[in-house]
Amino acid sequence: MTKIDMNSDLGESFGRYSLGKDSEIIPLVSSVNIACGYHAGDPDVMAQTVKLAEEAGVGVGAHPGFPDLQGFGRRQMAMKPDEVQHMVTYQVGALLAFTSDKKLQHVKPHGALYNMAAKDHNLAVAICKGIAQVDENIPIYGLANSELISAAKEVGIPYAQEAFGDRNYNADGTLVSRSLPDAVIKEPKKVAERVQKMIENQEIIGLDGTKIPLKPDTICVHGDNRAALDIVEELRKTLTAANIEITPFKN
Repeated sequence: MTKIDMNSDLGESFGRYSLGKDSEIIPLVSSVNIACGYHAGDPDVMAQTVKLAEEAGVGVGAHPGFPDLQGFGRRQMAMKPDEVQHMVTYQVGALLAFTSDKKLQHVKPHGALYNMAAKDHNLAVAICKGIAQVDENIPIYGLANSELISAAKEVGIPYAQEAFGDRNYNADGTLVSRSLPDAVIKEPKKVAERVQKMIENQEIIGLDGTKIPLKPDTICVHGDNRAALDIVEELRKTLTAANIEITPFKN
């Protein structure tokens, strides 16, 4: 049976402000990427989300991002490689401390940090070094076929090739900018059908019709997408019917 990890970005509430349907989404996915307080989340939310994930038996991952609460980590920042490395180490170490067994399944960079590193090799290397500083055995989730994957190989940490069910792609395999109206896919059936074809055909179709080869290890559905819960439910139903097992990533 074909296997795939399904992850979601969660733990994005802050103080009195609630975002997403974490408690409902967690039982339906196999891995979660938990915000570490820089782009979203706070210590209480981090602790609560880790607890929910562990109780549900899903993989716990850190989701480090730029220090940009107001912009939700989606605004680009100019930082030196050493600064990025230390920033990642700080956030990964913080989330790790909340886990019961002091282990993380993975680390996935967030937002602008993720998208910039997908193209910028030096930035990607800095992120991977930041992860290795905490534990060189923690895999990074990186955009399939991107500089994040190349950097992981160079630094010597494990990695998972990630694809997105609810995002459109450019012809070069990068994600369509969120500043454009067709960046995010919100129709559950469309996302589910797209992911099934992606897994079975090992390719994704770009907005211009380009066929982009990829072999995903993990599929992401964004927790802040208003249709996230409906998408995850439809995706799980569709993949199960296609004999595709949803299971946490194993490196």
